[in-house]
Amino acid sequence: MLTFYHSPQSRSFSILWLLEELGQPYEMKLVDIRAKDGAPESYRSIQPHKKVPAIVHDGTVVTERAAICLYLAERFPEAGLAPAIGDADRAAFLTALVYTDAVLDPIIAAKVHNFAYEARGFSFGSHADTVANLEKRLTAHPYAAGERFTAADTQLGSGIHFGMNIIGALPRLPVFEAYMERMLARPALQQTIAKDDALPV
Repeated sequence: MLTFYHSPQSRSFSILWLLEELGQPYEMKLVDIRAKDGAPESYRSIQPHKKVPAIVHDGTVVTERAAICLYLAERFPEAGLAPAIGDADRAAFLTALVYTDAVLDPIIAAKVHNFAYEARGFSFGSHADTVANLEKRLTAHPYAAGERFTAADTQLGSGIHFGMNIIGALPRLPVFEAYMERMLARPALQQTIAKDDALPV
């Protein structure tokens, strides 16, 4: 049994997309993170900070998007969404997963909230370096981990889509737009957008 804790139009969108790519049955439980006091206190038993996403799979709790993504991609290897250990793309896959969570996400949040900081004093560095790195990576390779779509693209693609198309925290670079065209051509992402849009906010 796979239970997915989700809030519409939030960071958990990326895991919803991953679940649609995997094609495995799951139960969705909505978490009201926008309530006055945030999600219910009882939800801390699943996610200690009352954030989404989180999953419970056969009694095992997994939180944090990169961890959930890696866990699910490797738990359901038949989908072919995670390069195996020893695969030439494995390092790029892991890097893209963690980079999206540890660098791109805080960079977008800092930009949206006009957070002024000295880049060398923060682990995620500068907005300019992040944009330059992603532009270089996606110019050299069509996907997050190289030449093929992987679970890392559900994370990076969600981040770029949200940052560029929804809140304008990333520039509308041609390489980003071309990447998102490839992502939006995927039926699973189209299904995810439709499913998320239909949920109450």
